[in-house]
Amino acid sequence: MSSEAGYRVAVLGATGLVGRTMIKVLEERNFPVSELVPLASPRSRGEVITFNGREFVTEVPSAEIFKGVDIALFSAGATVSKEWAPVAAEAGAIVIDNSSAFRMDEGIPLVVPEVNPETIFDREGKAAPIIANPNCSTIQMVVVLKPLYDAYGIRRVVVSTYQSVTGKGKAGRDALESELAGNIPDEFTHFHQIAFNAVPQIDAFTENGYTKEEMKMVNETKKIMGDDTIQVSPTTVRIPVYGGHGEALNVELRSDFDIDQVRALLAGSPGIVMQDDPSARLYPMPMTSYERDEVFVGRLRPDYWHPRTLNLWVVADNLRKGAATNAVQIAELLVGNL
Repeated sequence: MSSEAGYRVAVLGATGLVGRTMIKVLEERNFPVSELVPLASPRSRGEVITFNGREFVTEVPSAEIFKGVDIALFSAGATVSKEWAPVAAEAGAIVIDNSSAFRMDEGIPLVVPEVNPETIFDREGKAAPIIANPNCSTIQMVVVLKPLYDAYGIRRVVVSTYQSVTGKGKAGRDALESELAGNIPDEFTHFHQIAFNAVPQIDAFTENGYTKEEMKMVNETKKIMGDDTIQVSPTTVRIPVYGGHGEALNVELRSDFDIDQVRALLAGSPGIVMQDDPSARLYPMPMTSYERDEVFVGRLRPDYWHPRTLNLWVVADNLRKGAATNAVQIAELLVGNL
């Protein structure tokens, strides 16, 4: 599939927030693209996307258009992915899907490159035809959990999230801007007014009292880490910020730790930037992570009451590392192996 000229890369959902960010990240990271194939819904057909100084016209997905595509990045929702990912894969493309459609399907790898890149390929070195991109809040958490897991083991994680409105895409961002301008709608994009508020509901509630977003963090973490014994107790909250998601983690490890050794371990781990100097008021914030690809960590301290337990604060740009950048990093693992 590969060639010296590069790869034909399709982006389904090319005119949405994540899709546009995917295209931006492909350009920034100099991914070897010979031709970009932007795809979207019929209402966006004909829209011109500029990439590496060239203009590409947005089309609607079809079986024909996926022929000759090497890699297809999907970010158009689970319904669209379920319809078109099998079609693209049948046409020969490797699909990297950002929706929830396939994440928990057996046989479909759920990948964070810093954590489990080996799951992309089978024993013969062949890439899976569909690869799932995890939920944004799960991605940044497991990037931090992985080095802790390898060094100390993990028994339990209590996580509270503070999630950007852009987790709901353009509609989420527009809702906050509209409300800040004084326009209060009849129906709220974030279930309630988000301006000057915090809403402890992301996605619908399930029968167990947790939301779908919270259960994603429970189930996806186990699959990515390859350990069903890890207990994750989440509360996910939408707050009126752009920039990125924040997470307060309380991590019970399986062995004793030294806080300075943990700080050095995380600072030296792939994809992590340590910002942990309370005396200088240095700690991660959504503004810190905006337009950045790394996961930022700070506020490290032992739990005051529980042994072998660590508190820390984690922030990442949910449109980038939480979605687009992670997908492009997966694509980078495919280069030379298609």
